[in-house]
Amino acid sequence: MKPTVRFLFSHPAHLIALGFGSGMPPWAPGTFGTLFGWATFVLMAPWLATAGWTIALVVGFTLGCWVCTKTGRDLGVADAGCMVWDEIIAIWLVLLFTPAGLVWQLVAFGVFRLFDIVKPPPIRHFERRFKSGAWAGFGVMGDDLIAAFYSLLTMAVVVRVVGRVMDH
Repeated sequence: MKPTVRFLFSHPAHLIALGFGSGMPPWAPGTFGTLFGWATFVLMAPWLATAGWTIALVVGFTLGCWVCTKTGRDLGVADAGCMVWDEIIAIWLVLLFTPAGLVWQLVAFGVFRLFDIVKPPPIRHFERRFKSGAWAGFGVMGDDLIAAFYSLLTMAVVVRVVGRVMDH
């Protein structure tokens, strides 16, 4: 089922799970959701210190487990592509630990999208294991958390290598 605007606004869980509409485009909804997450991160960054981001991430992840379970059930697909709250929370986590600046954020965006699309092990296993029943929302949220972890590891290596190159 392709969600409609009516579906989007029919329940608060749908609005959140579909990234306030950012997951509605017919192609690349995960990329649009990640872009929305990036934009909201930039808008909220001046107002949130690390403690605020920690709370936002924990609440966002927990809320995401519920809204994605509810919305997936209502759509009839546990992890419908239009559900992008998982990308939003994951990119917030990645950007929180990314060096300041547009170039670094762009690299982080690209690295995260790569891991989210390719889904290297154990992401696919996690996705299959938890994307049904009562655990569906946890599976939806969790696989993007693993992609965020891979992204953070990759960014740490890239920052270190670039730093060494710049020092010489």
